[in-house]
Amino acid sequence: MIALFGFLILALGVSFLCSILEAALLSMPPSFVETEERKGTAYGKRLAQVKRDIDQSLAAILTLNTVAHTVGAAGVGSQAVALFGEAYFGVISAVLTLLILLLSEIIPKTLGAQHWRSLSKFTTYTCHTIVILTYPLVALSKRITALLQAKGKENVSVSRDEIVALAQLGKTEGVLADNESRMIRSLIRFRDLRVEHIMTPRTVLGSLSEDVTCQEAMDKPQIMKFTRIPLYSTNKDSITGYVLKTDILQQIATGTPETQLSKIKRKIRFVSEFDTLSKLFDELHVQHEHLAIVVDEYGGTSGLVTLEDLIETLLGLEIVDESDSEVDMRELARKRWEKRALEMGIISEEETTSD
Repeated sequence: MIALFGFLILALGVSFLCSILEAALLSMPPSFVETEERKGTAYGKRLAQVKRDIDQSLAAILTLNTVAHTVGAAGVGSQAVALFGEAYFGVISAVLTLLILLLSEIIPKTLGAQHWRSLSKFTTYTCHTIVILTYPLVALSKRITALLQAKGKENVSVSRDEIVALAQLGKTEGVLADNESRMIRSLIRFRDLRVEHIMTPRTVLGSLSEDVTCQEAMDKPQIMKFTRIPLYSTNKDSITGYVLKTDILQQIATGTPETQLSKIKRKIRFVSEFDTLSKLFDELHVQHEHLAIVVDEYGGTSGLVTLEDLIETLLGLEIVDESDSEVDMRELARKRWEKRALEMGIISEEETTSD
């Protein structure tokens, strides 16, 4: 009877240990491992090594688990037959299967997955010890795995979509604030957006003729509310540059209000509406510029994009200047288009977006 319980405890105990180690090891996120490694402790370095060679650790755990199951089941079966006879062999097997399912699979793996953080140090050193004890079998398993693994393919631990999902999950669970989650998701999606997605359309683009004088510009308050004003020669398809509002005010202050805007204009960047936001952001940052004119495939003006638009999109926030009369010029453009579309019968009242 003692031998029977000995084999039973061996099978269940070792299997319980292996299952909880496996669950805890697989539940540790890369961010936790990297944080511990950066602390420079012996534990952090060992943890990083174990996670880096996770296939080796899992092979050692599964090897020990298989040995425990095999030896334990064989021992329990032989002792049960010797004590109770072959008539009870089926009953003993059923009970053993149920115990293994509960005590060496469901319970330990649930505990390991839920309490991986508190078990991390125990898991790290125990896995390292098991790898040493089962090294010959682990080395053989590693060679076989290397042969079966496709060459040139590396497993990516975290994808961009997973980061977005984690940011949303962090918000749901209260780990991240709403604005923090929004910023992370906006940052990840930033490179997938094009200039046409955020530009201020030509229809609401505030601009002036380059032949206008500074005094005449001052008489246009709807235009002078902007810090930087695009200039054109004949129409909005012939943008030639832009002028700073402060430069206009300086001309007024120095007694030269009749100066034409063409005399104080600055060069402006032209970009394609199909350029990515990340590319444009880098260009504006490197050149210390704040805006660019967006052109379509035929060279016509599609709209205007500013550094403010890029930062708003990057952070997922709406930046409202104290002089802005509209929270979002793109929203204004949408409302104007809907009004025209309703008048022309293109859309119905039900198809308009609510305010």
